[in-house]
Amino acid sequence: MSIRRITRHLLQHHWRAKQVFPKGVLDRIEQAIKRGEAMHSGQVRFVVEGALDGGPLFRNQPARERALDVFSQLRIWDTAHNNGVLIYLLLADRDVEIIADRGIDTKVGAEGWERICRAMEAEFRSGQFERGVIGGIDAVSRELAKHFPPRGSHANELPDAPVVM
Repeated sequence: MSIRRITRHLLQHHWRAKQVFPKGVLDRIEQAIKRGEAMHSGQVRFVVEGALDGGPLFRNQPARERALDVFSQLRIWDTAHNNGVLIYLLLADRDVEIIADRGIDTKVGAEGWERICRAMEAEFRSGQFERGVIGGIDAVSRELAKHFPPRGSHANELPDAPVVM
């Protein structure tokens, strides 16, 4: 466990997520998800967590493991075609993780998701959080459109609104 990581998480905590992602930015992210989902039959969720606290922090939970917990908590795995995708940002670590249900994950693979994550993180390093997130959503939507094109009218199985934890 790194003292530096603990300090960073304790100092940034949840206020940082609200500072970087004010309501207007969250609204534009929601619209990007809606636009993307019009191009495919998949489901996309975006979650930003300012920092870990309590047990996850002191157990030194990695961002990937935390993203898996969030994927499960939000029931993103529970889509009709197994094509739900979570884009998770742990802001204190500036770490993006994409967790995808098995239907789409087998088609895109770890390298494909990693490429999208790295592009988003590059935008974040230059302070372009909104552009990075929307670019990531667009990239995920392109992958979903390639493998799960829209078929007739499809239900929106998961909320489009971003989640700030």
